[in-house]
Amino acid sequence: MFLAALDNMGFVANLVSLVLYFSFKMHFDLSSAANTLTNLMGSAFLLSFVGGLISDTYINRFKTCLIFGCLEVLALSMMTIQAHDDNLLPKPCGKSSCIRGGIAVYFYTSLCFLALGIGGVKGSLPALGADQFDAKNPKEAKGLASYFNWLLLSSVVGSSIGVTVIVWFATNKNNENWWKDFLLVPLVHQSDLSFLRWENRSIAYKSHEKALLWLDKAAIPPRNVVPSPWKVCTLTQVEEVKILTRMLPIIASTILLNTCMAQLQTFSVQQGYRMDPHLGSFQVPAASIPIIPLLFMIILIPIYDRLFVPFIRNFTKHPSGITQLQRIGVGLVLSALSMAVAGVIEVKRRNHSLKNPLKPISLFWLAFQYGIFGIADMFTLVGSLEFFYKEAPAGMRSLSTSFTYISQSFGYFLSSVFVSTINSVTKRISPSKQGWLYGQDLDRNNLNLFFWFLAILSGLNFLCFLYFATWYEYKNDDNVVVDKNAVPTSQSINPLFKAASQEDLSKAVNGGSAVELTNGKV
Repeated sequence: MFLAALDNMGFVANLVSLVLYFSFKMHFDLSSAANTLTNLMGSAFLLSFVGGLISDTYINRFKTCLIFGCLEVLALSMMTIQAHDDNLLPKPCGKSSCIRGGIAVYFYTSLCFLALGIGGVKGSLPALGADQFDAKNPKEAKGLASYFNWLLLSSVVGSSIGVTVIVWFATNKNNENWWKDFLLVPLVHQSDLSFLRWENRSIAYKSHEKALLWLDKAAIPPRNVVPSPWKVCTLTQVEEVKILTRMLPIIASTILLNTCMAQLQTFSVQQGYRMDPHLGSFQVPAASIPIIPLLFMIILIPIYDRLFVPFIRNFTKHPSGITQLQRIGVGLVLSALSMAVAGVIEVKRRNHSLKNPLKPISLFWLAFQYGIFGIADMFTLVGSLEFFYKEAPAGMRSLSTSFTYISQSFGYFLSSVFVSTINSVTKRISPSKQGWLYGQDLDRNNLNLFFWFLAILSGLNFLCFLYFATWYEYKNDDNVVVDKNAVPTSQSINPLFKAASQEDLSKAVNGGSAVELTNGKV
């Protein structure tokens, strides 16, 4: 958990300040800076799939965290050098992007390394910690449920330090300290790598899903054909595909929530620059506004874990109090509400700015949309991580938990698609022939309509989620068997399976029992 705190301390600090770095030091215009950031974050979260795949298939989760953590430190070190050396920085040119030649190669190489490093760590770290709990033991099952809550709390505490201390350090003195910001972040990451000292448990998985029986045919070898890994699947592999298939609608349902989150990290930051940043005599950097949902989460997570979960557990008898899908559903509703509130706040901000541009409203009006979404994120992120971890086969848990971050990746990319599409469509149909998000002046745009568009879509998305959540059947925990001497992989062999003939295999598949194909023999 301490590792998660340190990792997010640097990760979130970069997330909220890079859009400013791209604008002030790399001389991107507003839209290019926002798109560069969303593309970076989308790529990073998408690459968590790579980290999960590697840790499940080739090397263990500890080594995966270590390797990709070092790659992240390398990327941040490269960015430190570029931010410090004026010869590696572009000159202002008045265009959407001013970087060319070797400067561009260096810049985008460091971003690629950063995305790969972030993705690798996030794809393997949650499962590395969760492996320390025995889901078969009732006491430890409760501990596993609390683990994801406290993992989030650790991440939030680290993020809070990142968006306050590190962001202030980067943005004060007219943005002269960017290189010190990037230098501080890799030092933090070097520290967190030293805390990778966990004892791993291995868990063997056996099950046979009664749903999606048509997939069982993949485990039946054709007649007169010698079974081999490239000609017929093992039943273990078939069962893993079934589980992943049933998870897909749940993954898809969380994408739009992450699209909403992307707006709070781009457009809401730009809103903040047109609002009064003073809290008494102290001036709050607009990039530090995400501290509001983080503070909500720091307060609410312990209350949720220590008070709400034990209380509701008396009625539901569920180790987590409420099911993982119920948590995700609450988060989806709150994310829709957050976008609706964001639209209302934007109307108030814009109207006041047009009437009295010299006295904008307080920056802390944004606390409403940020606070609501912070609570939504608390429910959905923890619910998703716990859901994907518990429902996945033991040999695919890193890969499965990475689905949470893959959803965030698609959410960021979908945000870019929405912005471009909305601008293109509304430009054609509006009387002014300008899109809702045209140009750089928010006071003459219709950002509120874009927020309300997302709120309506989020409401419809929640209805779809309700259908798929009702359809979904949880995996039986009795199928999880603890074996500390086992080495879990996606190709793991269950010793309970015995050799059988081709006819026996067909009967077993049709009858719903599990038979394993091993080393080309049935």
